[in-house]
Amino acid sequence: MLSDFGIILLFILAAFAFIGLVLFIARLLRPNRPNVEKNSTYESGEEPVGNANIQFNIRFYVVALVFVLFDVELVFLFPWATVFGQESLIQATDGLWGWFALGEVVLFVVILAIGLAYVWAKGYLDWVKPQPKIPTMETKVPVDLYQKVNERYKR
Repeated sequence: MLSDFGIILLFILAAFAFIGLVLFIARLLRPNRPNVEKNSTYESGEEPVGNANIQFNIRFYVVALVFVLFDVELVFLFPWATVFGQESLIQATDGLWGWFALGEVVLFVVILAIGLAYVWAKGYLDWVKPQPKIPTMETKVPVDLYQKVNERYKR
């Protein structure tokens, strides 16, 4: 006889087996005709120029971490507002519970504001704009020919 955990384990194994079976059947049925066009990178309808493996500015990650910090703050504030905002709790303690709850959330927000002030004072939120690099391309076509084509289509 299987325990409750054994049944759950069998269910998980059956799910993985089902997924594997579906992927195997799909591999047998789908067409497989790769070519140069299908294997090329698609970038908004344009041919990509250069390598796509570039290093992103670290400031993106810092801004994302600060966003997550304040997002988590909201996750904690919503349950606080629903639990401590109950009128029956506040009336049962002659308003003392409400003042305690307000002091608690003010302390919480002040600690987060101190963290934001620290990040701001250290300059982690200052954005350093990188210098744009204009791509250059070696071509046998003269530049004035490109300008003539562009002038013809401006009309």
